[in-house]
Amino acid sequence: MSFLTRVVAEKRAGIAARAVIMPFDALAERVKTAGVRDFHGAIARRGSVIAELKARTPTVPSFAHSGGLMALAGTYARHGAAAISIVTDPARFGTSLEDVARVRSAVPLPVIAKDFIVDGYQVLEARAAGADAILLIARILDLPELRSLLDLAHDLGMHVLVETHDEADVRAALAAGARMVGINNRNLDTMAVSLDTTRRLAPTVPADVVVVAESGIRSPADVADLAAHGARAFLVGGSLLDASDPGAKLRELAGAACEEPETL
Repeated sequence: MSFLTRVVAEKRAGIAARAVIMPFDALAERVKTAGVRDFHGAIARRGSVIAELKARTPTVPSFAHSGGLMALAGTYARHGAAAISIVTDPARFGTSLEDVARVRSAVPLPVIAKDFIVDGYQVLEARAAGADAILLIARILDLPELRSLLDLAHDLGMHVLVETHDEADVRAALAAGARMVGINNRNLDTMAVSLDTTRRLAPTVPADVVVVAESGIRSPADVADLAAHGARAFLVGGSLLDASDPGAKLRELAGAACEEPETL
């Protein structure tokens, strides 16, 4: 069983269990649509860095700053992050929707909740926790599901980043109406990382859709290279979480991202 297949099965089982305690309609009554911060506007400016919080990953048991994520959120806000990403999968990444609520109350930046979302219940949970945006993975959703979840999020006032990894994913994201397309340089089946994924796919996305390069971004050279291929924003996790000075690292990456890219 592949990583994604296993995760999706576990997510569906978890949703069913939580819905027994808090039914969908009851959860929907708790969700407020007011006060959503403009994630799309924050990252649409060329050179935006979305700084990520997580305690670990399936391939990294712990990061240097795993024990101080709230303090790190403040560092991100002070040193130029356009938005903050929080992976809301405690079993694999050590962070949860509770962290979304805590971070959003502490910093003024928009917050995106990243999970393996397969059901509208998770969208409601993210908004209830205060998330301003969610991530949807095209690979694990068929087109009607993707459209339905996009529509629900938009109805709640949220923005949606649709994550892709190949040409078919990009076609699905655009067909569903995505205004932000993430290109994950990490293959979620093999966990291998290659920036060639963004280099190949970013030019296929229309200019009026924000392209976000994700994973494997470690240096100003990486940022400049991907910007030249069409990436407008950059989701960065590991290189900030392991940096000796995350604030300086963030400024370094954001500075490279803001430079005028060369046209290839």
